[in-house]
Amino acid sequence: MPVPMVIGLVVHASHRGLFEDAARTLTGVALEWVVYEHEGQIRAGVRALLERRTVDGLLLGPVPYARCRDVLPDGLTVAITRSAGLDLALAWCRALIRGLPATPVSIDTFTQETVDDVAHALGLNRADVACLPFEPEQSVEEIVEFHRAFRARSGSAYTISVRTGVMAALDGELPVLSGITGLATLRAELHELALRIQSKRASELRFAAGVFLIANHSPNLDRARIGLMNLLLNTPELADGWIENRDRRGVVVFAHRALFETLTGNWVSLPVLARAQEALGVRVVAGFGVGASARTCVALAERAAARAEQDGSPVAYLVEDSGVVIGPMGSAGTPLTFTYRGHSDGLESLARGIGLSPATLSRLAALDRTLNGRPISPSDLASSLGITDPSGRRLIRKLGEHNLVTAEGSAQATPKGRPTTLYRLTINEAMATDGE
Repeated sequence: MPVPMVIGLVVHASHRGLFEDAARTLTGVALEWVVYEHEGQIRAGVRALLERRTVDGLLLGPVPYARCRDVLPDGLTVAITRSAGLDLALAWCRALIRGLPATPVSIDTFTQETVDDVAHALGLNRADVACLPFEPEQSVEEIVEFHRAFRARSGSAYTISVRTGVMAALDGELPVLSGITGLATLRAELHELALRIQSKRASELRFAAGVFLIANHSPNLDRARIGLMNLLLNTPELADGWIENRDRRGVVVFAHRALFETLTGNWVSLPVLARAQEALGVRVVAGFGVGASARTCVALAERAAARAEQDGSPVAYLVEDSGVVIGPMGSAGTPLTFTYRGHSDGLESLARGIGLSPATLSRLAALDRTLNGRPISPSDLASSLGITDPSGRRLIRKLGEHNLVTAEGSAQATPKGRPTTLYRLTINEAMATDGE
């Protein structure tokens, strides 16, 4: 029987019912709740959840994410809910139903692009719409002051907000219409998170190979190799792997990718190399390969082991068929670097700053090189990465927030279709600048 996935939901107490409704269409999922009344409770609540239960993924809004990001473990699948254009359009509809004018109005938390798109679609005067996009360090007081200042200038009759603290602060002073994520948007976010977790599980079950080589030219290679074989056979993490001789200098291990991730602490270090050197008196290196077939895995592992052998110390490398290279993994937690076919060592730090995985940023950097300055649409970017169109648009927005894309005009697929904004990737430029 398949193990149900566990998804953590970080929600304000007033929104729990909405999240429960959205989750009713999911099956095979166990939900863990972190419910808060005030933003100051978020970090402690998320930490407590992670300590008592292993979760496969976490769904939370931009404010909770900003408050607890530092306690989230590396590798945890996270989805950040963001109110979409539909949610903003519905808020404007509620205003009209209540007899309020469409404009002037002030809006917080929505992206500038979303506000512009919806205002344009509804035929509203953009000059009468003030927008304060979300920033992690924003306080409720700053947002409230933004709405008050706009009302003083324009005489606006109401505001649209996503923040419960803002709604409470302006209660009785200024009508506030909620623009929080609607049921349809939230359900889509939950389903996408579940699919990402399933995809990650499938990736962990991909076939992989590890090649362990005796790097020293020992006068008794056969004895050293037999000792290495026995050491690996008695390594608990390799209990489910298939271990056999490769040649006089080495041993090959076949297993699922997840087993090697456990052995290396998610590709950080390989302590068994230090044990081999201590017990056998020889330097041992390792290479791991992940590919579409056993033959490809072994070929990639051999390439990784050859690279490790050149380092002059007990280290390991991983080479994937996607082109990602991870290493060196030392025998005692040596810091590792992520590269894409020789890409700069600053890729990992840039990925962390953006909130993307190094593998995703590697693929984007490769796409950037392929485009060679040509603009691309969000849809084409999604197609190139094998993700959905909404994910492609979110990725473009994330890159835009960190100045890694620039708008470069627009394209119109059909005469009656809506123009699509084109973007030029500037990822390699950013990494080159960081490396100077």
